[in-house]
Amino acid sequence: MNIQEEQKGGIHIVRLNEARLDSNCSSTLKTELLRLIENEGAVNLLLDLANVDYIDSSGLGALLFGHRHLKGNKGRLKLLHLNPKVQTLLRIANLENIFEGYEDEEAALASF
Repeated sequence: MNIQEEQKGGIHIVRLNEARLDSNCSSTLKTELLRLIENEGAVNLLLDLANVDYIDSSGLGALLFGHRHLKGNKGRLKLLHLNPKVQTLLRIANLENIFEGYEDEEAALASF
C-alpha cells in the first residue's frame, strides 16, 4: 500500500495513494494507523482519500478501527477529499455521522 504521512500543526495527515481501499490493503492501513496512534502519539488524524475511488466493507472496517482507537485516546479521525462514490457508501452505511468529511485541507485542519 502506498501511503504518505506528514504533520501539520500537530495533526497527522495520512494520504492514501491507492485507487481501492479493500481487503488487499485494509490490514496495512490498520497497522499504519495503530503505529501512528501507539508509537507516534497521534491523537488527531486526517485521512486524505483523494485517490481512493472504491472502498469495500474491509476498508470501512479499517476506517472504523482508526476511529475507535483515536476516540479511545480522546482524538478524532476526519476524512479529506471524498469522491461521490465514497460519500454515497458512507451515507448508505450510515457512517456519515461518525466521520466528518472535508474538501478543503485548511478547513479540515482548522476543524481540529
